[in-house]
Amino acid sequence: MKSRNERFRAPDEHVERRIDTIIARLSLEEKIRFLGGQHDPKDGGDTYGHKGAGIPPLKMSDASVGVHWWTDRSTTYPATIALAATWDTRLSYRMGSSIGRDARARGIHILLGPGVNMYRSPLCGRNFEYLGEDPFLASEMVKAYVRGLQDRGVSATVKHYAVNYQEWDRHNVSSDVDERTLREIYLPAFRAAVVEAGAGAVMTSYNLVNSVHCSEHSHLISDILKKEWGFKGVVMSDWVSTYSAVNAANAGLDIEMPTAKWMTAEKLIPAIKQGLVDESVIDDKVRRLLRLMICFGWMDNEQKDGGIQIEDPASARVALEVARKACVLLKNEHSLLPLDPARIRKLAVIGPCAHPTPFCGGGSAFNKPWRTVSIFEGLRKIFGADRVVFERGMPPDDSERAFEHAAFLAPDGKREGILAEYFSNQDWRGSPAFSRIEKNINWKWGSGPIADGAVDKSNFSIRWTGLLRPEKTGTFVFYQWFMGFFRVKLDGQTVFSILDGENIKPPRKAVKLEAGRDYSVEVIYRPMGDSNGARFGWVRRDVDEDRDAALRAAREADAVVFCAGHSPETEGEGFDREFGLPEGQEDLLLSVAECNPRTVVVITAGGNVDMRSWIDRTPALLYAWYPGQEGGSAVAEIIAGIVNPSGRLPASFERSLEDRSSNRSYHDDDGDKRVCLTDGVFVGYRHHDRTGVPPLFPFGFGLSYTTFRYENLSLPARWERGTGIELSFDIINTGRREGREVAQLYVSDPEASVPRPSKELKGFASVTLKPGERKTVRMRLSRRHLEFYCPTRGKWVAEPGEFIVSIGSSASDIKLRGSFVYRGEPAKCGFKG
Repeated sequence: MKSRNERFRAPDEHVERRIDTIIARLSLEEKIRFLGGQHDPKDGGDTYGHKGAGIPPLKMSDASVGVHWWTDRSTTYPATIALAATWDTRLSYRMGSSIGRDARARGIHILLGPGVNMYRSPLCGRNFEYLGEDPFLASEMVKAYVRGLQDRGVSATVKHYAVNYQEWDRHNVSSDVDERTLREIYLPAFRAAVVEAGAGAVMTSYNLVNSVHCSEHSHLISDILKKEWGFKGVVMSDWVSTYSAVNAANAGLDIEMPTAKWMTAEKLIPAIKQGLVDESVIDDKVRRLLRLMICFGWMDNEQKDGGIQIEDPASARVALEVARKACVLLKNEHSLLPLDPARIRKLAVIGPCAHPTPFCGGGSAFNKPWRTVSIFEGLRKIFGADRVVFERGMPPDDSERAFEHAAFLAPDGKREGILAEYFSNQDWRGSPAFSRIEKNINWKWGSGPIADGAVDKSNFSIRWTGLLRPEKTGTFVFYQWFMGFFRVKLDGQTVFSILDGENIKPPRKAVKLEAGRDYSVEVIYRPMGDSNGARFGWVRRDVDEDRDAALRAAREADAVVFCAGHSPETEGEGFDREFGLPEGQEDLLLSVAECNPRTVVVITAGGNVDMRSWIDRTPALLYAWYPGQEGGSAVAEIIAGIVNPSGRLPASFERSLEDRSSNRSYHDDDGDKRVCLTDGVFVGYRHHDRTGVPPLFPFGFGLSYTTFRYENLSLPARWERGTGIELSFDIINTGRREGREVAQLYVSDPEASVPRPSKELKGFASVTLKPGERKTVRMRLSRRHLEFYCPTRGKWVAEPGEFIVSIGSSASDIKLRGSFVYRGEPAKCGFKG
């Protein structure tokens, strides 16, 4: 019997006849009603349905690392970039399947993930949701994830289509990219998910591509996705990212989410009568929606599976296994790791990410777990509660108290509160629409009305002015949370800002203030989209006391585990983060390392961070990403040597931002709402190869507690057109303990008629070996692995000539090389761009 996923990938005539019958009985207005979602916050999430046509409501839920909406809590898996760091497609299938079980336990039909956008810079707030910098790695991992999820009868929604690599002003900035770069770098993972794995849905992105919003981009949606790739599923907009009716409908957008604002009968029926939209366009959208529902069995079967536990122990086991394989050991001087629990009398666990440990990034992907294990808790369980001490070393997150209880004075210094001026424009022009004294700045409007509807929620700005008069001298920690553009000034000095090209957005900042002195406060704010919020406040905190306790613990310990990094407050949807560690962490890390040279650094983040000041002063570094609810256990097992680390970097880690290919083509620095992706196909490790600028840690890199040797590469000397080739090589464990090695296959085309990267990943395999054990690894290359996209011919081309095969443990550590001659099509591309 075919699975639901198999039925969707190859629908039979019975399905199409059933769709025809349903469409024939619908009026035009009823058909259009199919094109919008239904958002009801009271129900806890978004649905899709058509009550008048006998279509059951479908539940949609974010996101890639767990099922939320429609549930208070669920298993939280490691971040998707952590999954990519496993380089394990079988494990990717298991994680997709496990999330599918979690969804079925809650009656979820459509998961709004996974994300497959390319990692262009560590600054992107949503890197943790994606699968790294390489299109081949992302393609292989997403195929397995989608198959695992959809084999459970839950549709994947692959997002964000396309070229969505940053969060800055995402509704308005265009990613300008040439066709070859689009095809070779930014679309392969989407193609793999759709063509090879059969994904049921695709979500368009907020940004524009070459000056056209993605939700109305006919080249992306109609030409490539639906016609060229033969996509049979549904194209939905990201939430509130539809900007027109006629253009979106004709381009191929099928559903506007979360509710219909443009794809309505009021807007589309007149367009159909005027000949601007053909009714057959509407019919195709309805057909796609019905096909998904019928093939996945949602119209005939109950989606909720009562036989699956809501809090499923099997899910927790998968989350733990992913976390174990995802952690990447980047440095281990003098074999400091693993730490032997029998020899450690006192272990100091220090840092803001030690307890609690950030398990997920922020935004729509954030998932509330049933429980979490912090790194401190995991280490204490292994090393013993009496031998492990914890010191945060810096103030805990006190933002809620700051937002709710910060005391301001009006500009006259007499009244309590702060003066708020609301303008009916976005640049604080003219006289305010109204003014009032507000107790504090603590607003979470979301998509609701602003100031009780006194201003248009999409066209307004606010200016708050007042005074801060401390009662005591000391350190004050300022907190901010804004959804939009803003700037905060204290006594004329900018403290926080995302405005006019500035990007100063730490979630908090410590400032020393004097008692009795008046400090002026000015906060200006304007929206970025339809969802709005503005929160700002402060608390007084004795920072030195926290720091002194941490340094004292470091001096007294046999070893230190210092846990630093980002969190949902500093890395998430809707904003891009800073390259450095959040404020105060770097200084604390340097001081701790000076107190105790046996300091192991553990980083939680969705990508690289600036390590220049401390990487040479610390002997060991373990990258945990966002490790999910079981992450503390996995990290502790690796530190103690119970688990041998085997994760590999899914992105190159540059030493400085200037070393990244996207350094001059990332943010809209000149304010013209366009970013030209001038690095083209030379992104990530391809850029490092081309320029000769070495990365700090290369793509594919990761250390182990054992060592491996590669031998005996065997491959044919010639490859006749129309066939594939198989190659093989041996890997030997030359160390003293069992370990997993990830072998990587790179292909080079030195005779190409176009500029090509010096090597590109085209295969990988992992093997687990006991000490002294040898295994033969076999890989297969197909014609597609040799191809590049030729814009002049509008097709993929594999040119004849010599190709070089490189086998290595990273992009920079090549162990074996060989070559073959491909006897392919004689015509060259002839493109010299």
